[in-house]
Amino acid sequence: MEKKQFLESGKIVNTHGIKGEVKIQPWCDSPEFLKKFKTLYIGQTPYKVLSSRVHKDCVIALLEGINDVNEAMKLKNKIVSINRDDAKLPKGSWFIQDILGLPVYDEVRGEIGTLKEVLDMPAGDLYVVVNEKGEEHMIPGVPEFLKEIDPEAGRITVALIEGM
Repeated sequence: MEKKQFLESGKIVNTHGIKGEVKIQPWCDSPEFLKKFKTLYIGQTPYKVLSSRVHKDCVIALLEGINDVNEAMKLKNKIVSINRDDAKLPKGSWFIQDILGLPVYDEVRGEIGTLKEVLDMPAGDLYVVVNEKGEEHMIPGVPEFLKEIDPEAGRITVALIEGM
């Protein structure tokens, strides 16, 4: 599976102030992670980040070329992406985008399906695995159930209990 170079990481949900700042709702682990990037992409267009700060659960960013609230308003509801080459992930971490579509294997039953999505729930991540019949398995993203995720090998190993 080929990895996407540009990863959707948030959405511009509003403007902030009158100087052209935009308010970005991050889709990544935290607003602090998104704040680290020096360049953000909207569509194919790169925007140099002149300044950014975390405000509540969002990132307030001033982008090069966006000089007032009217220009910032044109970006509202646009998707913000990052270049994967600019991201430095901790060892053992991966982008969810890189594991979607991978086969999922139970330690006892063998292949149980394909990872369809990862839901960000209040109690933690929930991995949604779909088999050929369209049946879904919901697997909590905790070490008791999620044994190994190996994007390089192209597989996810889980330990299911009765009823999962």
